[in-house]
Amino acid sequence: MDAKGDTNTTTPRLGRYAIDPAGSSITFTTRHLFGLLPVRGTFAIRGGTVDVAEPLAESRLRVEIDSASFSTGNRRRDGEVRSAKFLDTGRHPLITFVSERVDATQVSGTLTACGIARPASLSVVRAEVRADSFTVRATTRVDRTEFGVTASRGMAGRRLDLTLEVTCVRA
Repeated sequence: MDAKGDTNTTTPRLGRYAIDPAGSSITFTTRHLFGLLPVRGTFAIRGGTVDVAEPLAESRLRVEIDSASFSTGNRRRDGEVRSAKFLDTGRHPLITFVSERVDATQVSGTLTACGIARPASLSVVRAEVRADSFTVRATTRVDRTEFGVTASRGMAGRRLDLTLEVTCVRA
């Protein structure tokens, strides 16, 4: 991890941090129309917590994502993806990630979407640590069919490449 800001440490101070939804984002890329056209979009992080422990492997985090915040800038597509045909945001308003293992380069845990929980692993690509906050950028790839989202085969991308930029402030 790279230290930035007003401290010289490479890991955050021990303790509880709250995820700052206003300073955090999730972006994704996928493809549609038989893989010919790129689609970019976002999800909003509703909130969460990070408990930094010593050793780092004992740290824990929980992130809540607002499933209805799915946005690609195409009103018709976004409405269809939020519908029961895909994310069914009325029945499943949250997508959650709960960690099981944390280290400086990877966070492994359980991703729950559409009521289905599956293992997931995030690769940490950058971290900036300050006195009472830190920001982490991580990436992962999600296969929507593993979560029961199987509509529009061929027309809608199967995999989403996610980039999370999460800012955490001392709670």
